[in-house]
Amino acid sequence: MTAAQHAPTWSVDRIAGIPPTDVVDEVRALAASAAEADGNPPLSEQTLLTLRAHDAGDRLLTFTARGSDADGELAGVAVVTLGSDDGAVLELVVRPDCRGEGAGTALIQAVLAEGIPDLRGWSHGNHSAAADLAVRFGYAPVRELWRMRLTRAAVTEPTPALRLPDGVVLRAFVRGQDEEAWLAANAAAFAHHPEQGATTRADLEARMDEDWFDADGFLLAVREGDGALLGFHWTKVHPAVGGHPAIGEVYVVGVTPQAQGMGLGKALTVAGIEHLHTRGLQAIMLYVDADNAAAVALYRTLGFSRWDVDVMYAANVAQPTL
Repeated sequence: MTAAQHAPTWSVDRIAGIPPTDVVDEVRALAASAAEADGNPPLSEQTLLTLRAHDAGDRLLTFTARGSDADGELAGVAVVTLGSDDGAVLELVVRPDCRGEGAGTALIQAVLAEGIPDLRGWSHGNHSAAADLAVRFGYAPVRELWRMRLTRAAVTEPTPALRLPDGVVLRAFVRGQDEEAWLAANAAAFAHHPEQGATTRADLEARMDEDWFDADGFLLAVREGDGALLGFHWTKVHPAVGGHPAIGEVYVVGVTPQAQGMGLGKALTVAGIEHLHTRGLQAIMLYVDADNAAAVALYRTLGFSRWDVDVMYAANVAQPTL
């Protein structure tokens, strides 16, 4: 760990590769504190998993901001994932009680000093402070990821009845049996979506090792007779955090090319919603690209409405230097 840059109040350290376990624990605690304050997770699930992945050392840079006083408590962190499908991706969070004091600026300056090409950054929830910081450093929005939500209180019509295509049945994922079949189906279903389609066995195992994993909520659509996997709906339940209640998520829905055009995607979505409702959840959310008009329209027919937005920023082409 070497000192990378100093701000008047903050000392920023640069860590190449996987951070020490104690630093990862600090980062996760800081992220949880920010999520409780903001209602949005400041770091993506993938980033949190990468921080603990043994094979991610060559594609990770972490910058930590600490006060110059004796306690050295973590005030903020910036994580850069190199070589992702979006180029190099930055996520940054400042502890709620340290905001407005220059920690975010110090972290951004340290990251930009690396001269990383094609650097992009996510603002989860697109808080005004993050948007202002992006503008200050010559970054502009290039992608919107909507969070849509379905609440029982807002439902005016019942969820459409579950109608599976003829010859298709649903069952739960079986750990130790279905991993390879699911990986193949996922790769086929998301052949044009590299981020999801490139999921590896290690990625799958890491998620199954998380506390939230529930095989009963990992629904597989299989063909009667030979049991071929045609599609899936992996649901997730986010536990209550502070004053924010537990919420379900349409985590991943996929249909293999051979089963497309059968209405299976909608049927799987409905099946997952029904499963989450049996858990007593009052709200269900999902992520969808804002420019995916077909998906947005489908989710609206199921009662979902726009709830929040994550914004990706990239260097503004109108500004040649930062």
